[in-house]
Amino acid sequence: MLRSERSPLLLAGLLAAGGVAHFTAPRQFDATIPRLLPGSPRAWTYGSGVVELVLAGAIAAPRTRVPAAKAAAAFFAGVVPANVQMAVDWRHRPAPLRTAALVRLPLQVPLVLWARAVARNGEGRS
Repeated sequence: MLRSERSPLLLAGLLAAGGVAHFTAPRQFDATIPRLLPGSPRAWTYGSGVVELVLAGAIAAPRTRVPAAKAAAAFFAGVVPANVQMAVDWRHRPAPLRTAALVRLPLQVPLVLWARAVARNGEGRS
């Protein structure tokens, strides 16, 4: 399998793993939900997990790959407030946890770029 063909499946796998994690370990995600959002943090945790699972499936399928990859790029950009919330909330935690929270912030950029590249590569196919 060519690298460009693997990339969407790797992205789908990453999203699927994240989606499953929202249901298997929801407490860690609940803590990152910005307090300004209405409703319960758990509802947002489960909702974002569902979104990740749907995006994973749609990216894995060639027919829906392009719009799903564009949606994934928007999703990755949209979770930045949760990562900021985590960095703020974890600023007094032990150094390894504080570092992990801070490292998450810039990691959104390559995820957005990866999803956009998957969308672009998918548009070139017929």
